[in-house]
Order: sequence, then structure tokens, then C-alpha cells
Amino acid sequence: MKPYELSLTQASAAIAEGSLSPVELTEAVLTRIDAVDAVVNAYVTVAAEAARAQAAEAEREIAAGRRRGPLHGIPMALKDLIDTAGMATTSSSAVRAGRVPADDSVVATRLKEAGAVLVGKAHTHEFAYGLTTPQTRNPWHPDHVPGGSSGGSAAAVAAGTATFSLGTDTGGSIRVPSALTGVVGLKPTYGLVPRHGVASLSWSLDHVGPITRTVKDAGLVLDALAGYHPGDPASLDHPYEAHVPRPGAGLDGVRVGVPVNYYFDRVDPQVEAAVRQALASLADLGACLVDVEIPMSEYIQATQWGLMVPEATAYHEQHLHTTPELYGPDVRVLLEAGALVPATDYLRAQRTRTLMREEWSRLLHEVDVIAAPTVPATAARAGQETFRWADGTVETVSDAYVRLAAPANITGLPALSVPAGFDTAGLPIGLQLIGRPLGEATVLHVADAYEQVRGPAPLAGHLPV
Repeated sequence: MKPYELSLTQASAAIAEGSLSPVELTEAVLTRIDAVDAVVNAYVTVAAEAARAQAAEAEREIAAGRRRGPLHGIPMALKDLIDTAGMATTSSSAVRAGRVPADDSVVATRLKEAGAVLVGKAHTHEFAYGLTTPQTRNPWHPDHVPGGSSGGSAAAVAAGTATFSLGTDTGGSIRVPSALTGVVGLKPTYGLVPRHGVASLSWSLDHVGPITRTVKDAGLVLDALAGYHPGDPASLDHPYEAHVPRPGAGLDGVRVGVPVNYYFDRVDPQVEAAVRQALASLADLGACLVDVEIPMSEYIQATQWGLMVPEATAYHEQHLHTTPELYGPDVRVLLEAGALVPATDYLRAQRTRTLMREEWSRLLHEVDVIAAPTVPATAARAGQETFRWADGTVETVSDAYVRLAAPANITGLPALSVPAGFDTAGLPIGLQLIGRPLGEATVLHVADAYEQVRGPAPLAGHLPV
């Protein structure tokens, strides 16, 4: 196995035992970028020389007995919304072209302190306002989208051009591209990971989280990121619990909720079949499958858009008035539409969100996690605008991709996507697991048990080896 093919957990173990060096691993990843990123275009910025310097420093520290932990010497990518001191952070937008922050974001600081090696900044759908990331291609099939808005972050991990990455998730933007590119994506509980220094899309829905090759990898990164910071008004101040899954633990006694409504409505038959098979695997591992009804399902999408659209417009108000021509057409129209949303509609969405959180809290007293598809269809073709469902319904690609992800953003619950197979075209399918507030350990435990049976997803095919 080549170094760039290793999971974070594998690479970290090899570095710890001395069979792999941070310099060797980083060079392998940079070489992989040179080989495949012209096709995938996951990166907006590659900081090769800075990465080499960081890797050399990590190697010296580890050789001197000062290993900082499992992320020390591991190459990573950060979504281009996440501020990095001295390195351009542009939100993949002409509005912020050439912007170089003076300070690191909190998450960049924490990863730097953990010794991770920053390889570069990954493309986002402009200002995270979209579900396709059109400038990036899906490593499994380059004529398909990688999903968004963290499409570059997911594509980099899937292609082997980063060992792990960070994304942001406002309406599924970590989980959607992770599902569509066949990697693991974790949206933590709202407020668990500080967002200070990260460009906002919708302040009450935004989350930062890891995209990785395996479930254990996600737990390792989350452990480096989580914890209170006063720079984020939503940051949670609570006793910290480690999130790395327990090895070899089964699922006896774990109650897995299986939705009887909403999550399997208008879903591609191949996606449903793969997820149903994953549910059967959870039952074989000892889990108790419990039918559950998703509360207030008819209000989910209206609430998501009712919160997100006006909050996004408020964030962009100044630039929207002064330089509207610098936004891409798809983002500009959404921002302009947000200015037309009445305050009464926004307040109504806030009240609905409160009721929805209460109902989901009651639901999650009955079960430990909810299991469902991450997205209702696999990766759309580049330029594709709609899906047509068996009942004749036509739905935009963005509406389809946000539909099953939105509940966890509205409620702030932890949610993870783990690979669950492929369709007949060879495009990945994701299983979504949603847990209780601060229930990341349980979500990761269930996902890890499933992954141990299914096996970790391979690197994307259809690329040079």
C-alpha cells in the first residue's frame, strides 16, 4: 500500500513505530496531487513548500521524543472558508480574491497544535452556498459532481490527496459530499467545534467537522477540534468526552431507529436497497431495529430554507450592495432572494425549529441513533439540474441533496455519513446515522461497528494509481 492510500489511523501508527516518516507521507500526498488534481481540482491552493517544512519539523520533534499525538505529521486539507494565517482564504469567490488572513481560525490553530501538516485549501461551492461544488469533480467519475459545499474537502480525501480534511455543514455540506465520494463525514453537535475564523453561511445552522477515510479517523480528528472557545457565541462549555470508537465492541442493546416516513420517500431504489442492507448488518451485529416516525416532516425543508436564506443574506449584505457582480449567478440570486424574506417568516422558522428540537428530543429517548440514507440519489452529472422520481416528481439537485441532511442542521444533532456501497454505475452510497445531543461517541460506535463488517471504503477508482 502506498503512503497516500493509508487512513489517518494507519499512517499515525506507522509514524509512531518508525516505519513511515511525516516527510515521506507528505511527499507521497504532494506527488499524488501532482498526478490527479488536474482532473479532480479539489484544491484552490496547494502549499507544497510550507507543507514540506511542517513535515520536516514534525519528523524532528517525533525523533526527539516529542510526539504530540495521533495527528502529528499527518497531511490535511482545510475548506477554503477556514482562515489560515498567511495563506489565502477566499471562500472560492471573486468577492474575496487574494484575501490573506492575519490570524488562524480556532480549528486551524488546534490542528496546528496537534502537529497536522497543512497541504492546502480545498474548494468550496462559493461561500458554501450550494450542494455541488461545480469547479471540482467526483474522483469516482469525473463527469459527476462531488457534492457540496465541502466538495473539494471530500474529493481530496477520496482521491488520496489529503489524509483527512475539514469541511463545514449548514444543510448537509459535510455529509452530502462524503456520501457522494465514498468517505466518512461527521457533523458534530452544534457548538461542539468552535467556528471562530470560519466564514459563515447561516450562523444558526453552521457546523465544522472532519472528513476522513474511516470512522476511527473521524473520532481522532474530532478529539483535536472539540472544546469551548469564547470566540464562538454558540460554543458549548461542557465536560469533554473522547470520541474514538472502542475496538471490537458489538451493538447488543443499541436501539437503531428506522424511519417509516420522510427518509425513504423519493429515494433512488439502489440507494434504498444499500441502506436497507446496511440496516440488516446492524441487526446482525446485535442492534435492535425500531420503526420510528419522523416528527413535523412536512415542515423540514421550509424551516431549513427559512432560516438559512435570510441569515446568509444578512452576512453578505455589505458586499451584496457594493460588489454584487462578483458573486456567481447561482449564489447571487439566492442572496438577493434572502433580502425579500419577511421578518415574520424568519421568526416563524425559528419557532418551528424550537418545536422540532423538542419533538426530536422525545424521539431520541426511544432510540439511541436514527439510521437512514444520507442523500436520496448518488452523484449527479456535472451540469445536471434536476432529479425525476418514480412518482413523476421533479426536484432540483440542491433540494434533493439537502432534504435528508437538513433535520440534523435544524436540530443541531450529531450526524455522520459512512460508505454503504455503490450503485451500478460505480458511484458511492452513504448511510447516515443521527444521534442525541453530544452523542458523538454512540454515533461513531455504531458507524465503526458497521464499517468493521463492511470494510473501509477504498480510494476512488477511475484515477491514476
